Amino acid sequence: MSVLLLGTAGVAILHTLAGPDHYLPFIVMGKARRWSVARTTFWTALCGLGHVGSSVGLALLGVTLGYGLERVQFIEGFRGNLAAWAMIAFGLVYLVWGLKRAARHQPHVHGPGPDPAHAPGEAEGFRLTPWILFTIFIFGPCETMIPLVMYPAARGSWSDVWTVVISFSVLTIGTMLAVVLLALQGIRLLPELRLSRYSHALAGGTVLLAGCAIQFLGL
Repeated sequence: MSVLLLGTAGVAILHTLAGPDHYLPFIVMGKARRWSVARTTFWTALCGLGHVGSSVGLALLGVTLGYGLERVQFIEGFRGNLAAWAMIAFGLVYLVWGLKRAARHQPHVHGPGPDPAHAPGEAEGFRLTPWILFTIFIFGPCETMIPLVMYPAARGSWSDVWTVVISFSVLTIGTMLAVVLLALQGIRLLPELRLSRYSHALAGGTVLLAGCAIQFLGL
């Protein structure tokens, strides 16, 4: 069990750090949409929970139905393709929306003035963004966790199963939160750029690139 837990810890942390989809969307969306620390933490943790929980459910269902590891991982791969294409589509749509938004808020030539795209009290727009991310993360697979859960489950060691599940979940979500919050804190220390009205377009483009990295580079 100690070896299994050590492997779970290593896999959870490396799997999260190696996948830009685990943190980039929350960094760029949190910055572009001016989310508070509490809101960023909530949506990052919720999406991480959906991400891990869906794979745990699939692994336990596979054991219950007598599916082998290969069959469950095939289903995970199919879900991964859906999640990657969904992230690509979302990033593209958000990029286009951000560019149109920036074009509508071109600064006047008579003076700099406040940027309407970032004016206080402005309607946020695209209000379903966090729920779209949550849906994408539910489809996002945790292939590396499947064997860790199925091995003790197949032996009927359910206490070991839940120990692995809880450890993997806490470490995955904890790593996501650490990267996201540290990155946003670092960004706040940088000087504000005059390209701020393009923040939504940059966020969409980043999510689009993250989806492409997953789909075409296997990250």
